[in-house]
Amino acid sequence: MLLGKKKERSAEIPTASLADISFLILTFFLLSTTINVDKGLGLTLPARGEKKEVRKENIANLLINAAGQVLLDGQEVEIPQIRELVHQKLVQRPQLIVSVKTDARTKYDYYVRVLDQLKQAGATRISIAEPEK
Repeated sequence: MLLGKKKERSAEIPTASLADISFLILTFFLLSTTINVDKGLGLTLPARGEKKEVRKENIANLLINAAGQVLLDGQEVEIPQIRELVHQKLVQRPQLIVSVKTDARTKYDYYVRVLDQLKQAGATRISIAEPEK
């Protein structure tokens, strides 16, 4: 008795249109994806070497040390308090310039938080002093 041999079936995935499908998927994702671009800090900087004489009563000194402690005109303040204090000073003197000076080891996070508070206070004239080394 002869038993019929079973034919081996081969399963294949048709790949003829695989390139077309992958191209369409790639195009779809490229066109539908949005890229968020960080805007950064919006500051207008003067030309290099440009200096102007300013009266001392129109300057508020803001110092940030490496530990994140802030001094505003010689008084220690917390970062969230800066907005209110600077706003009060700006009401008294609209021509106020806030001079921000940091330590060379100050974390960037503290620096940005202080600048955010100054912007929220309405300070438009901010001087960024070079950190001491």
